[in-house]
Amino acid sequence: MVVTKEHVPPHRGERRSFREIAEVLRERIRAGDLKAGDRLPTQAELAEEFGVERGAVRQALRLLQVDGLLTHVTKGSPPRIAELSAPPAEPQPTMVGLSPRLREALAARHVRIDVACHTTETLTAALGEPLRLIHDGRIRPDRIDVRILLPSRDINLAFPVLVEGRSVDDPVHRRWLEMRNAQGYVIRNILLALHATHGIDVSVTFRALPFTPPIKMYLLNGDEVLIGYYMLTRRTETWHSQDLDMYDALGSRALLFSFERRAGERDAAFVDQSQKWFDSLWETITTDLTLS
Repeated sequence: MVVTKEHVPPHRGERRSFREIAEVLRERIRAGDLKAGDRLPTQAELAEEFGVERGAVRQALRLLQVDGLLTHVTKGSPPRIAELSAPPAEPQPTMVGLSPRLREALAARHVRIDVACHTTETLTAALGEPLRLIHDGRIRPDRIDVRILLPSRDINLAFPVLVEGRSVDDPVHRRWLEMRNAQGYVIRNILLALHATHGIDVSVTFRALPFTPPIKMYLLNGDEVLIGYYMLTRRTETWHSQDLDMYDALGSRALLFSFERRAGERDAAFVDQSQKWFDSLWETITTDLTLS
């Protein structure tokens, strides 16, 4: 079946953003107006319906493609609706839930990602698939701005910490600092490399927090906030031939809770306040952070 514009409500005169167009099409897919195997209208027809340029339509289709909602995406014919899997019924662990949200965020022309966490280990891993899509040419942002808040090396962290308390030459602190710096270098280098390989303008900036963040937070393009609580556990890890008995948090297992601007006034207010909270820390009590 080919779905033409006779099958969808006519354009009412409002000018929509590409994200709004993508959401309208998602809703038609969820409602069953667009079924697996159906062809979408042409880009020209969608542009006419929504009163936008074809570039906005292409960006909307790119979001749906990244989300796995479209197949047969070629330049020769309209894409088809993919077979759909049931959405997750509950928040997902960070390692599972973050990557698809980053895929959608990186499909924007100007990408803005703000992060507050202990290290960037999970963020680095979650960026793997979205970056592959950039390298494959499936998504192509013009600019990526990333700001990351990490705990300062000069503070006594609340966690991770030795069970029996801190020592003069605290091995748990040295272990955390080694991880923080190594992962920071990785995330900075893989993002900055996009400029050399694809001509994308990239900025990656770190600031140091004067306290231990009890949560991890990801702010994506000012449209979505993902929050996970660090849950502490007692565990033992061998580091440089030392067995460290410590209280620590496994950030990759923290459940991520999503708040999206498009979900309504309550979520929109939460997104706005979260962005203001991050900006206020960035501009006031944080300090320059050197990865060393």
